[in-house]
Amino acid sequence: MKKIFSIFLVFSALLVVLTGCGKKETLDMSLEDILAKVYEGFGEDELPSLNNTQITKDNMAYYLGVDTIDFKEAIASEPLISSIAHSVVVLRVADGVDIEQAKQEIKDNVNPAKWVCVEAEKVIVDSNDDVIILIMASNDTADKILNNFKNL
Repeated sequence: MKKIFSIFLVFSALLVVLTGCGKKETLDMSLEDILAKVYEGFGEDELPSLNNTQITKDNMAYYLGVDTIDFKEAIASEPLISSIAHSVVVLRVADGVDIEQAKQEIKDNVNPAKWVCVEAEKVIVDSNDDVIILIMASNDTADKILNNFKNL
């Protein structure tokens, strides 16, 4: 009986240690660091010159199409030249927010043609832990950014 109990304790300790080494740790980084990671691997000629903008309740609808999601912090990465269809938004939702519902609201309301005379080829809304990412860009760029986000 003592042997079985000892084995149980060892496996329980291993489970606690392995759980502590999970993916959640990487998403505890700042949103600026998350943006830097999703842009890793791009050549300097693959992306336009980008500027980061803090998202508030006042400008949230422009970037996400909605202003009803409760969030802790959010940031948008968009070109300095507004005629390039590229936008990446990372949003850390508040505790208790239904992340699937929030993603659906964004998908249903975001405007991929918000720029003058251009429209994003692809729109992706996904999440990793408590962070939602909205990607509006060319097909190849959007897929590469999503892959980087999923590998955080």
